Amino acid sequence: MDWQTEDLKYIWHPCSQMKDYETLPPIVIERGEGINLYDINGKCYKDVISSWWCNLLGHCNPRITKALKEQSEKLEHVIFANFTHKPVITLCQKLMNYLPKGLCKFNFADNGSSAIEMALKMSFQYHYQTGNKKKKRFMALSDGYHGETLGALSAGALDLYAEIYKPILLDVKRINAPDCFRCPYGKCRNNCNCECIIEAEKTFDTWGEETAALIIEPLLQGSAGMRIYPPLYIKKLRELCDKYNVHLIADEIATGYGRTGKMFACDWAGVSPDIMCLSKGLTGGYMPMAAAVTTQEIYNAFYDDYLKGRAFMHSHTYAGNPLAAACANAVLDIFKEDQILDSLPMRNSLFHKIVSEKFLQHKNVGEVRHIGFINAIELVKNKETKEPFEAALRTGYQVYKKALKKGLILRPLGDVLYFNPPLIITEEDMHEIVNLAFEALEETI
Repeated sequence: MDWQTEDLKYIWHPCSQMKDYETLPPIVIERGEGINLYDINGKCYKDVISSWWCNLLGHCNPRITKALKEQSEKLEHVIFANFTHKPVITLCQKLMNYLPKGLCKFNFADNGSSAIEMALKMSFQYHYQTGNKKKKRFMALSDGYHGETLGALSAGALDLYAEIYKPILLDVKRINAPDCFRCPYGKCRNNCNCECIIEAEKTFDTWGEETAALIIEPLLQGSAGMRIYPPLYIKKLRELCDKYNVHLIADEIATGYGRTGKMFACDWAGVSPDIMCLSKGLTGGYMPMAAAVTTQEIYNAFYDDYLKGRAFMHSHTYAGNPLAAACANAVLDIFKEDQILDSLPMRNSLFHKIVSEKFLQHKNVGEVRHIGFINAIELVKNKETKEPFEAALRTGYQVYKKALKKGLILRPLGDVLYFNPPLIITEEDMHEIVNLAFEALEETI
């Protein structure tokens, strides 16, 4: 059977212009192991983007697979209203050892966008039920990405995803986000005082009294091209939120679970958000699961007699799914038993050294920025002026196609190549993927 033809006959792939598939048809993957994926012809592909950033500990990790198999023989699913089960309770207990102080109440969903929707609604309803009915707005950083349901898309700001839907989106107030590569204040992310916070101060001064919550991707704006900003900026946002009684929602869907070198990106700033959204690495990439974790204070605003109508009436069929919870527990067990977090600083530094030594020499690499294992290579037309390539050239996409032929999955963000591999990547793999990516770049430019 021609599986590619059959795929294109039926399937509309996500985040894709399907016309591109005329010249680059879908690659049919049959199995995975570690950072490797193998297609139906046996060709190996290095998955250094962790299959949309969710594969945390390698494909077909035997310990997670074992936990999933054992749970499937006991209980596959149960309604999560008035029923519960041991795996999800255990998951909450284990996560309490890692979460920032104050976060203690878990509301589960099955995908990141839904967790964002829950957080936004939770914040608005809290203010409404505590006498702050004028707080009907939300703030977010420019160039952010928080998902693709209408509420989450409203919180995001990337026209690639949102432009056509603007007539039906919420009126979210934007704060000009830090752009440390092209800093308008002429500063450097490693030693600045976050002078750009003035943009947030202006927005809070105008809209703070009407705002329920500010939502951010802490430290790393992923879809914006892996933009990285200092922890101090988060501290200053926390202070503004406290001053204006605005909730801080931390979208840790992509940044959580060791991706930035600590369990959560907020840990770098020593900041506790009012609501934290989790997904992706939560189950190691095995099962759909997400959570909006909040404080006792917010939870208490919903706790009352049923007829008072104060309950949080938001639900998802697969909320708290036992199979997903079993996988999530296995992930945390591996973190503890293998001391994953303790091993990250040295290995993160090694990987960045390998990447930067290889790519910074190239005349069209403007910057190599990193946090944790995440390394982003911004391609530019002119290294001195930082002038970007013309968008119509799709330079990053051309590199992506070259890399695929070499057995490497890059999937750039515009003209930003990036590595976001599983946390179990070896030094040997580090050298191999960097060399393959550099070859693909040189053959393109």
